[in-house]
Amino acid sequence: MKLDEHYVDPRLVQLYDIENPRGVDTDFYIELAADLNPKLIVDLGCGTGLLTRELAIEGRQVVGVDPALAMLTFARRQPGADKVQWIEGDSATLGSRNADLVIMTGNVTQVFLEKSEWDITLRTIHSTLKAGGHLAFESRNPDNKAWEKWNRENTFQRIDSLHGPIESWLELVNVSNGKACFNSYNVFINSGEEVVVSSELRFRSQTELTDSLNNAGFAVENVYGDWDRGLVENSSRVMVFIACRK
Repeated sequence: MKLDEHYVDPRLVQLYDIENPRGVDTDFYIELAADLNPKLIVDLGCGTGLLTRELAIEGRQVVGVDPALAMLTFARRQPGADKVQWIEGDSATLGSRNADLVIMTGNVTQVFLEKSEWDITLRTIHSTLKAGGHLAFESRNPDNKAWEKWNRENTFQRIDSLHGPIESWLELVNVSNGKACFNSYNVFINSGEEVVVSSELRFRSQTELTDSLNNAGFAVENVYGDWDRGLVENSSRVMVFIACRK
């Protein structure tokens, strides 16, 4: 899988937590871990480790896994990073770990563009979990059509960074066969440099995700339409899945 420059360019990696700060999604996964009381958590696609580090409380083992070395390098430098085991790789790197909980946050599920990629990932996660262990993740709801607002008018922001002010925004390129292609623009004001990152995300329906989980040996326990555990509706921006390994 080719990695977007967001996860490779150290300058853009430093912006990640500014553009994606701690929020209600963070609280949701922390509360879920408290409810399930897992001894071993695997954060797959952990990125900068903002949530990963918070999950690493006393008496709990936490593993953060990400294929982007620049993201892990940043994560390892943050407070509390020494409480986490950091692994460069993907789900295939994990093997059988008898984990109690695997999480995939930040809509990381949508980077798996092809059905074969997604199915393989679910099967390897199934092997990583112990019997009765849980998988939790979220994915944008395609019925909400978030891509319709991926333009400069709706996404423009100006950020102060170590490299000076940066202006950033999104522009949709096209939507086809459940995949949305878009460009992320990042303009470094002091130097005038413009970094354009092309990305593609796969939008799967609730039915598609449920069927893929069932086929991989999971039982879906709950699907929420927001971070307050409400029902999924057409207007819901996100679908949050909680599934148990059979």
